[in-house]
Amino acid sequence: MIRAAGVAEVTDTDFETEVLGSELPVLVEFTADWCPPCRQMKPVLTALAAEEGERLKVVQLDVDTNPLTTNAYRVLSMPTFMVFRGGEPVRSMVGARPKRRLLEELTDVL
Repeated sequence: MIRAAGVAEVTDTDFETEVLGSELPVLVEFTADWCPPCRQMKPVLTALAAEEGERLKVVQLDVDTNPLTTNAYRVLSMPTFMVFRGGEPVRSMVGARPKRRLLEELTDVL
């Protein structure tokens, strides 16, 4: 998987620990190597992780290699962004978006 710098990759195996058990809110990008809009989001996620790292954990999950988590959250389109807080999904957004819009959409969960 093509990872964004400063953004951890999570898997079916460690999703519960890394995302559901996180102290911070977590933004998960459900992504795939074959998805052009996902690649487009790489610099946005890198910048978001660098700027908001103290308030928000940013991770990526490859849908092709992690079908259990992908199916559990009924992710059908890439990229799908889900925000988890206290082990629960609190926001879901589908499709690539500019950083400013993504930050606006995250305001109430941060």
